[in-house]
Amino acid sequence: MCQSVFRNKPETTVTFSLINRSSKVRLAEIIDEGELREQLDHVRSLSLSRGESTWLRGNTFYGKRQMFRPDFMEWFEGLRLPDYHLEKIDGQYELTFEGKWPEVMLWEIPALAVLMELRGRAVLKDMGKFELQVLYARAMTRLWEKIERLRRIDGLRIADFGTRRRHSFLWQDWCVQAMQEGLGAKFTGTSNCRIAMKRDIEAIGTNAHELPMVYSALANSDAELAAAPYQVLADWHEEHEGNLRIILPDTYGTEGFLRNAPDWLASWTGIRIDSGDPAAGAETAIRWWTERGEDPRQKLVIFSDGLDVEQIEALHARFSGRVKVSFGWGTLLTNDFRGLVPSDGLAPFSLVCKAVSANGRPTVKLSDNPLKAMGPAEEIARYKRVFGVGAQAAREVQV
Repeated sequence: MCQSVFRNKPETTVTFSLINRSSKVRLAEIIDEGELREQLDHVRSLSLSRGESTWLRGNTFYGKRQMFRPDFMEWFEGLRLPDYHLEKIDGQYELTFEGKWPEVMLWEIPALAVLMELRGRAVLKDMGKFELQVLYARAMTRLWEKIERLRRIDGLRIADFGTRRRHSFLWQDWCVQAMQEGLGAKFTGTSNCRIAMKRDIEAIGTNAHELPMVYSALANSDAELAAAPYQVLADWHEEHEGNLRIILPDTYGTEGFLRNAPDWLASWTGIRIDSGDPAAGAETAIRWWTERGEDPRQKLVIFSDGLDVEQIEALHARFSGRVKVSFGWGTLLTNDFRGLVPSDGLAPFSLVCKAVSANGRPTVKLSDNPLKAMGPAEEIARYKRVFGVGAQAAREVQV
């Protein structure tokens, strides 16, 4: 994503902001501001090591050798993340990042991971040695029981998508190793490049809502706005020469996106379902491929929204054989400590970092779930009109 932005929109100024959808979790009352600033300042001091750069330059990703161009890698090797703005407001942290899009976009993942890990440390800080050992033994047992259920699913393909809201880096690394041992070839990789390099497994993922959100904010008319999500994918297709052809259609509503999609998109590899009813989203994709003369059995559907074992089992049973099914398992893989400490103080919650403006214009996300919508009310109304979004069913936002 960063390389595509570096090539196509290098001078666009974007602002990212922390958004805590779980307002009852009052982060500024849990996490010490000094500790948070120390960690954020440390992130700003980081750069690629020689080994990391060599791995990125020489590794094969999705069967493609040298995915990253020399000009991008030279820029990336010299990058330090831009400054941040942090203040406390009503028990929450207001944390924003502003800068050139290719630079500032790289704040999202470390910022979220830092906040989640500091929250965990704050909750655990007064626990004794044996209390901690028992806590982690229980969490390990819980995950291994999930893995034992998943290994019974024939044809399962599942990856770790849990970096953003993990319990900690060390815990995510343990979870990945457990998945490797417990699932073997059914475990297809991790979205964490550091762990992928360290554990010699595939680095895997898809593009994100950020791309159409920023492209759309830059549109100068309703017609340009309507075309923006497809221009993103045209640029993406050119950037990756036919690789990484997974559509994320729900930024402004899946139904409208597919209804107005150009014919060339039907030939892409698959679709990621990331909001709304996942089964309904997959059925919509199957109908769309069928109507466009494509064989859904040759297409890939990646489920990635708020997954846990029960939903993975049900979705795989329903769609296996109708499409190629894959899962990006996130927070409830790398941060399931529900009920393991008093007051459920380690329960995962919905924390995101989103692009909120581009060149001074607000961004908008509608989603297939209205509870995930973001942006000024008047702009949300405009986007709903332009993209033909009607009534939507609200679903509790999962982690």
